Amino acid sequence: MDFSGRYELQSQENVELFMDVLGVPDDMIEKIKDLRRVTKIVQNGEDFIVAIQTGDEVLVNNFTLGQETHVQTPAGDKIKAVMNLEGGNKLVVKAKDFTSVAEFNGDQLTNTITFGDVVYKQISKKVEEPDAEEDHL
Repeated sequence: MDFSGRYELQSQENVELFMDVLGVPDDMIEKIKDLRRVTKIVQNGEDFIVAIQTGDEVLVNNFTLGQETHVQTPAGDKIKAVMNLEGGNKLVVKAKDFTSVAEFNGDQLTNTITFGDVVYKQISKKVEEPDAEEDHL
């Protein structure tokens, strides 16, 4: 399965609690919780680039399936993580304190992130790529 594409956030659950647990300051949470969020995934074999744009901010992480890498969290921290493919349609990222399961079904991406007892869920829909001059990711 090719996971490449652009996914626009449709809904989310527990965003404020999740960001708070990550250490994102309250003023930043208020600022970003309602902003438009787009995730762009570029896959080249077992290599992935995941770019998440929230408002004007872009967070980019690179992964190779099965290999430990350093990723940046929304709070700006760098942590070690490993991404694996499960069941043919799930990308699972595991780190010391959290697990992220991105499940792809048709044009829908459901990302469930568990950090301790907090579960944060995002549902995104695959959208068309914009023209090159409009693309910021």
